[in-house]
Amino acid sequence: MVLNRGRLIIALWLPASACAFQPLITDDTGTQGTAGNQLEATYNRVTEKLAGAKTVIQVAQGVYTRGVTDALDVFAGVNGVSNAPPAPDPTERGWSNPVLGAKWRFYDDESSKLSFALRPVILFPVSDTREARGLGTSRTSYGIGLLMTQETSFGALLANLVVDRINYRDDTLNTDERRTISRLSVAPVWDVAEDWKLALDAGIMTNPDRAEKTRMGYIELGAIYSPSKDLDFALGLLRNISDGDVKTTLLTMGITWRFR
Repeated sequence: MVLNRGRLIIALWLPASACAFQPLITDDTGTQGTAGNQLEATYNRVTEKLAGAKTVIQVAQGVYTRGVTDALDVFAGVNGVSNAPPAPDPTERGWSNPVLGAKWRFYDDESSKLSFALRPVILFPVSDTREARGLGTSRTSYGIGLLMTQETSFGALLANLVVDRINYRDDTLNTDERRTISRLSVAPVWDVAEDWKLALDAGIMTNPDRAEKTRMGYIELGAIYSPSKDLDFALGLLRNISDGDVKTTLLTMGITWRFR
């Protein structure tokens, strides 16, 4: 069994494009402010089990975010991938698609504590050879997300509506995969202590595998420890739902540092 390419792209895309609020898939509307900076380092481990065989993908990500204005951020990220299918297929390692994106908070009502933002994202292509090795896509892919944050008495409620387009050079992959991926997700975040947040993230999205049902889901439990206002440590565990016989687990760990 070789990992479905669409699943690899999802493994890369979801954490990278949700980079502003580790460890969740659902993003918030927060920005860094004018001249603010943020560095994120993330490790993701995806385990897929099907018919007694196991594939393991490991992704190391680095993302830098810069505040252009109080309401506008731009960010760039890189991904290093290890893709280990079941034997006898070899493990593939290398750089995957670089990421470039922005977040614009276009609505912010202080009285109701409700805000909305748009987040466009581009994945730049890798080489045809890397696409053939299952390390990414050698045509440009892109997406747009509508983000909501509602501050509450317990913390915050986040919601996203996202549409992404995945493009391959290989026409067989373009035919075999669902390449327009939509996602609707919500995530309540609880302030459980001065330095701690806990979150539950759940969503429904397009299944990239045409052999399975059109829709699948996920649920994630996350924790964030902030020893200072500029430093976060994040841990999350995600499982797939309604994805046929495939059992997928995503473990994500990350560090976020904000500075000026």
